[in-house]
Amino acid sequence: MRRELGRFITADGTPLTSITYRFAAIDARDGRAVAATSDVDTHYRVGDQLYVQPDAKLAACFDIDEPVRMTRQEVAVARSHIEVWKAITKGPDEYVLVLEDDVWFKRRAAMAIDRGWQAALRHCRSQGGPRLLYVSYSDADGTAERIVLGDDLFRPVRGLWFLSGYILSRKGAEILLKAMPVNGPVDLWMNYRFEALEALALSSPAVLQRLDTGSDNVYSILPFLARAGTIDTSSALLPTDKTHAGPVLAWTGGGAHDELAMALSMLGLRVRVFDDCDPPVQAHDLVQMFETFDAIIDPPIPLSDINTVFAKLNAKYIFEDGAVRAMRQPIAPPSSRTMVLCSHDGDDARWKPLCALLELPEPAQPFPTGALRVHRVFRVGRPQTAGSVAPSGLQRPAEPLDESPWILPPTSAWQPVLSDRPISTPAVTSILEVSMKDSPSAFWTLTETFPGNMAAFTTDGLVHGETGVGLILSKDTARGRPFRSGAFASVAPFAYGRFEAEIKTAAGPGLITGFFLHRDTPRQEIDIEFIGDDPTRMLANVYFNPGDAGSTMAFGYRGSPCRICLGFDATVDFHHYAIEWRPEGITWLVDGRIVHTRGGWDPTPIPHLPMHLHGNLWAPRSRELAGCIIDRHLPATATFRNVWIWTWAENTPSQEEGPLSVRSTTLAE
Repeated sequence: MRRELGRFITADGTPLTSITYRFAAIDARDGRAVAATSDVDTHYRVGDQLYVQPDAKLAACFDIDEPVRMTRQEVAVARSHIEVWKAITKGPDEYVLVLEDDVWFKRRAAMAIDRGWQAALRHCRSQGGPRLLYVSYSDADGTAERIVLGDDLFRPVRGLWFLSGYILSRKGAEILLKAMPVNGPVDLWMNYRFEALEALALSSPAVLQRLDTGSDNVYSILPFLARAGTIDTSSALLPTDKTHAGPVLAWTGGGAHDELAMALSMLGLRVRVFDDCDPPVQAHDLVQMFETFDAIIDPPIPLSDINTVFAKLNAKYIFEDGAVRAMRQPIAPPSSRTMVLCSHDGDDARWKPLCALLELPEPAQPFPTGALRVHRVFRVGRPQTAGSVAPSGLQRPAEPLDESPWILPPTSAWQPVLSDRPISTPAVTSILEVSMKDSPSAFWTLTETFPGNMAAFTTDGLVHGETGVGLILSKDTARGRPFRSGAFASVAPFAYGRFEAEIKTAAGPGLITGFFLHRDTPRQEIDIEFIGDDPTRMLANVYFNPGDAGSTMAFGYRGSPCRICLGFDATVDFHHYAIEWRPEGITWLVDGRIVHTRGGWDPTPIPHLPMHLHGNLWAPRSRELAGCIIDRHLPATATFRNVWIWTWAENTPSQEEGPLSVRSTTLAE
């Protein structure tokens, strides 16, 4: 900012930096600073987004009163601007130019601002000058309504995004403060204030946001836009560069939660955790493990060898408070590469020293509570995770795995393995059985879609009858997509269980029938999918992202898929499919026969947060995945009947999402 502002001088010839004041922004990592206050109401509506930027797809998918909750970053940005407004009302200056810290000035920006300012003074002569003048903004996808006031200026009615640069008068700041609380993102909220402020804007923005600096802002409306299909992605997001982070050895205090493991994973490290029952390891074992993992927690190193490991390994060392005392002997890790993490400190006091040691940027997410240790999220569940050969019937797909830190790297040579583990007999605490002949209260019909889908989900895409529920995909361009189809999801989320259905899949290229568990924030998923042009095989897939519930982690779009030969055509008749999900692993079954299993780090950690059960029929944009739809094969139908959900006695309610909720019908054994 000093460099950017140093390019300009004031009217009397002094540097612009001489009248510049740095105002410390609110930190999104500070939970107290971003809590709901009288200044900010963290809830707004989809209709508010539509007011600023009309979008037919978003309007078709969601009611205008659908609630949206601001992210921590959005609250922090709003609070930062509010504190600046308070300072302006108390300050000595009649007008203040407010700039965010990621701006740059376009060529001839000074001339454009001077001309726009003079025009604003002329148009606002009767009120003593302008109250608000935008010098930086983004037109909402070309939909902004404006009243042109000449070559240099216009009066916005609605449709401006960003508050990167604006001139605000003391009177304007008073008007904004009286209108609080801010509801929703502050740049959205400002659109409702244009009339009261008689806001003005330069004909073309003179100040833009930098594109060469990273941003960890997270926008609350993006999941809604993605589900409506307004935004699309064709590649995965990439995690933070961790070149200087590892290798890392860490010891915990043995608490009930894997908070340190979860925190390191959220920073983009592949983390392996050991338990007390694991056999001892030596320094050469750790060297080999670091070829796959970036961080190893609670390695079972004999106490007599631990100082030897410190001397031989060029690693960074982390100790939770209490871990050193538990060792009961003097240890001598290198002080320049060692830190102690205090579990009772706040988010900032833990993220800051941890990220400083690892030379990584601090995340905007709060420091995690972490999964329960008994869920074994970061433990290796397969004795041999590299070099395994896929048995007959299992095949890796043509598409590669995600290049994310929660999937084993290509060097691991991961291949799917069919386990001979017997089917467990669950101690059932709740049973849900739905025939799907009628619309059940335990499931709702989805009317929202997602970016990679060419079909819009609609209520009339589901037809209930004696054979179950038919999900019908047909031609229909009325909703902004070439097709329409049907989808359903459980009302309640479930944390572990067995999920079953009888399915007759849709036939034809370009179609995918899905039966799966899914959640957002963070994104986790366990899939069964059937490709219409390859009906003798089933695709099994897992997506894992770390964090507590609400953490906006969603890297990757391929997951870790493999294809399984069924030995029959899934489109001809009904077959029984099941996903058995436990903390120690996932099992896929077809007609009561195990066809695939995954353990921890095989090649991903096992999802650990509650998920909703889904069924859908969709049309992917990727022709490589499913081929190209042939119109004469439409309409196509996938039929689901007899859906069961079983949960186990050892399941504990999710502390983030409340107790498990099941609408159940008790069955005789």
